[in-house]
Amino acid sequence: MSGAHTVRLEPVGVEFEVEHGETVLNAAFRQGIALPHGCKEGQCSACKCVLLDGEVDMLKYSTFALNDMEKDSGHVLLCRTIAYSDMEVELLNYDEEVLAKSIAVKTYQGRITRIERLTHDIRGIEISLNSPMKFWAGQYVDITVTTQKGETLTRSFSMANTPDQTQTLSFIIKKYPEGKFSGELDAGGIQVGAEVSIVGPFGTCFRREEREGPLILVGAGSGMSPVWSILNDHLASGEQRPVYFFYGARTREDLFHLDRISALVERHPEVRFIPVLSHAGEDGDWQGERGFVHESVGATLKELAIDGQGDVYACGPPPMIDALQPVLFMNGFESEHVFFDRFTTSSGATSPGH
Repeated sequence: MSGAHTVRLEPVGVEFEVEHGETVLNAAFRQGIALPHGCKEGQCSACKCVLLDGEVDMLKYSTFALNDMEKDSGHVLLCRTIAYSDMEVELLNYDEEVLAKSIAVKTYQGRITRIERLTHDIRGIEISLNSPMKFWAGQYVDITVTTQKGETLTRSFSMANTPDQTQTLSFIIKKYPEGKFSGELDAGGIQVGAEVSIVGPFGTCFRREEREGPLILVGAGSGMSPVWSILNDHLASGEQRPVYFFYGARTREDLFHLDRISALVERHPEVRFIPVLSHAGEDGDWQGERGFVHESVGATLKELAIDGQGDVYACGPPPMIDALQPVLFMNGFESEHVFFDRFTTSSGATSPGH
């Protein structure tokens, strides 16, 4: 069967068309409909919903994201779903604010204008686009570049700059032992001047506006990138909220942007920066928090009697996110006030940060 089919989303009543061979999620992106999503590769279950009507098939996916019992009961992953007829689905995890702030996913061309060493395994890059891109603080894009050896790489990275910088994007990238993209940055395979193709924006872990209560930001590794964007976008908005900015690292040598953060805190005394070192070891000069970042978050919430108040944005590796979730639950945070972005390596889903 060829031609387009209609997809209807319940309970919101939104309809859009999906082309033959196109996944439902990609069709939504193309038309500016921001459905819940994460990895876009059938690995994370963020786009899981219930098929109410229609004939569909699914591309390869992980049974960790959708097990056989769920599949038999009519659940599907929209990032893997191909429609063969008109279809109707029930969204399980939808956010009306996400739908209202949808931005159509487009392709942009650009060039790398800066590569910077921030720590031994963190790099900063800057890309100048040929045309402006609209996005929300906390979102990410897919970057495609061809190395000096002729190998084409595509990876997902979160913007570190604020949305008012529409034509110059900055990214904080963590170097992994087997990471091709970050490895090529160090080896000279990806250089300043390299042409890139960017597709986006993606992601639902973006800053919600006009909310009340504390703003709690938690990052680790390249999770600094979206958290830095959210923090600066919030401060530029003029909203008055206390901000608790946690950043987890192994040692003091893994911290960066400290001068920028100090200057920011001096200008904005409502911001409290809390770096947490998991391997401070014998560093007797370290006066800050020791341990894991989720432990520091839990202790601070209890110390300040923050019981489910405000919003939490957490970006970083899956173990950090997994450890943080029960801490937030035990401190009274409801799901509508908690926003996560799990950063996985390219051996798993293509999520930001690799």
